[in-house]
Amino acid sequence: MSAITDPVADYLTRIRNAQKARHQYTDIPASKLKRAMTQILLDKGFVAKYIDIEDGKQGLIRVYLKYNKNVPVIQSLERVSKPGHRQFVGADNLPKVRNGLGIAILSTSSGVMTDKEARDAGVGGEVLAYIY
Repeated sequence: MSAITDPVADYLTRIRNAQKARHQYTDIPASKLKRAMTQILLDKGFVAKYIDIEDGKQGLIRVYLKYNKNVPVIQSLERVSKPGHRQFVGADNLPKVRNGLGIAILSTSSGVMTDKEARDAGVGGEVLAYIY
């Protein structure tokens, strides 16, 4: 078994694949970053709920996916900053996803937050993903 070189891309891919297969939930290896991203998805209404599962190691996050008439609520999950090409933005250049209909998840010095929260806080950071 090989090590995962990009945990955020793995996280997004697990959610994307579970939605395409119409699964009720998906299990993702846990980390602080993934928990923060999952909390943002929950707060913005992209997932139904999530629970932490202890497995004696790093733990798992069970993300319950949300569907609207058998169509996934999340239309697109796009990884922006990659390990080989990091994408940083300043507070004055924060991206708008789908003209404000989607969200950008950023890792800032104040923690993981959406583009709107970063704009209000006046901070920039690394753009992790676009979700709409």
